[in-house]
Amino acid sequence: MREFSLPALYEVPSDGNLTDLIRRNAAMHPDVAVMGRKVAGVWTDVTATQFLAEVRAAAKGLIAAGVRPGERVALMSPTRYEWVQLDFAIWSAGAVTVPVYETSSAEQVQWILGDSGAVAVVVESDAHAAAVESVRDRLPGLRHIWQIEKGAIEELTAAGAEVGDETVDERSASAKADDPATIVYTSGTTGRPKGCVLTHRSFFAECGNLVERLRPLFRTGESSVLLFLPAAHVFGRMVEVAAVMAPIKLGCVSDIKNLTDELASFRPTLLLGVPRVFEKVYNSARAKARADGKGKIFDKAADTAITYSRALATPEGPSIGLKFKHKVFDRLVYSKLRAVLGGRCEYAISGGAPLGERLGHFYRGIGFTVLEGYGLTESCAATAFSPWDRQKIGTVGQPLPGSVVRIADDGEILLHGEHVFKGYWNNEAATAEALTDGWFHTGDIGTLDEDGYLAITGRKKEILVTAGGKNVAPAVIEDRIRAHALVAECMVVGDGRPFVGALVTIDEDFLGRWASDHGKPADSTAASLLQDADLLAEVQRAVDDGNAAVSKAESVRKFRILPSQFTEEAGHITPSLKLKRNVVAKDFADEIEAIYRA
Repeated sequence: MREFSLPALYEVPSDGNLTDLIRRNAAMHPDVAVMGRKVAGVWTDVTATQFLAEVRAAAKGLIAAGVRPGERVALMSPTRYEWVQLDFAIWSAGAVTVPVYETSSAEQVQWILGDSGAVAVVVESDAHAAAVESVRDRLPGLRHIWQIEKGAIEELTAAGAEVGDETVDERSASAKADDPATIVYTSGTTGRPKGCVLTHRSFFAECGNLVERLRPLFRTGESSVLLFLPAAHVFGRMVEVAAVMAPIKLGCVSDIKNLTDELASFRPTLLLGVPRVFEKVYNSARAKARADGKGKIFDKAADTAITYSRALATPEGPSIGLKFKHKVFDRLVYSKLRAVLGGRCEYAISGGAPLGERLGHFYRGIGFTVLEGYGLTESCAATAFSPWDRQKIGTVGQPLPGSVVRIADDGEILLHGEHVFKGYWNNEAATAEALTDGWFHTGDIGTLDEDGYLAITGRKKEILVTAGGKNVAPAVIEDRIRAHALVAECMVVGDGRPFVGALVTIDEDFLGRWASDHGKPADSTAASLLQDADLLAEVQRAVDDGNAAVSKAESVRKFRILPSQFTEEAGHITPSLKLKRNVVAKDFADEIEAIYRA
């Protein structure tokens, strides 16, 4: 057993909560822009004083509506200024925020609102409101639905006009460090999302130590960060709270289709994203270079950047010749790439999935260092991250200061610290399984080197993490697809991939009857019908039914029908008929690759 820890750089206040941050900012940095919001297409600064006033106005509306301390209020919206405002307003009313992905299905909405006991929900659009209304008869505790696009903020502000300042002050102070700040639902192997209870202490420990360790990246009055990750995801939430804690200016973008334009107009100094974003920037730049007839120059520049970055890690450093080549390509290529990222960024923090060593060296080589991190919802996002001044590409960095990372005898990564979650909401059995004597069992496999740098080498649990950082529980959609009479087995794939796919086998006992009904030989086999349009359409219907139970990010976009069923003899299933996913993935690697082939 091996473990590593670093001393804490931040002391969590024992009697405070996250609303202390916005009051402190207004007192210490009243005229500093802590938020950026789009008004008529133009970025407009929001000062610490203004942000506090707008948060308090919304909090008064929640109080006037009867939201009581400790009650849960859900937020279902893409990332936008109002998300952050309402998050702090909910805390200022003494309540607990329950994020809901904007892409969640009605079934997921029902489960999260019902399980958390949410008394109110703020949604963004008509579509979100319709999803909630479709299951409202099964949510007896839900008292209010407000819609941002129909004036939710104005409605709350008007409703709270008669609530006194002393009332909101009292509510803001009601929660203590060990009280729940949020319940974030994360996919579980049982198929039902589990609610991770994260306290105010969790966020203080997480963001306080992160900001202090990366202080040169969080300079008040100078630094800024553009949040385009879902605020409902714990990584996005960490960005929100860290920016407020520093404080630095935070801008929110809900539609990443125009991310390049947003970066150019907001010009952040820091980015936080998932590998897929950085992959897209690289691939888009390479494709554009090829289209312009400059593909060879780009490839040489990329190779030089990687070589230069690798040389930075050696005692002798880059050679004189390499420095010269690097300087030339910086003028021709690298400066243009940095301009695409806003022109001011030197650092980014990447999490949610592995970035890859080559891409890590490429970005550092062009003067834009991507610091990898590792964490889970249960660890309030990052539990390890690369220090800005001592990066080891290929690792996810050192433990969060004030926490401990331990490698168990079987290689599993165990975590301990104030940032670790309190437990799963309404799920004592799952909590007992995940937490042992204060240690959280991550289900991931890793190693620690002599300097305490963590490398992730595998995954014990079956949760898939797409290249976009989305956690996907296979059981939910697999069970739904498998319910179709024609489907024998379904295995969802997509770990580290751009989207979710599936391998499907056909039930041979049912196939003969289906074939006859559709004018095909009764002795047809799956192998003989792999490209049959009717069979593909039937399986697509099964997939569509499965997709109805999950969010868009979790839905199966492409599938491959296999020529035969999984069998115990072939080693694909256990005696109890459980899939051996690693064996299936190895034996059908070509089929999986075909799903992602352009």
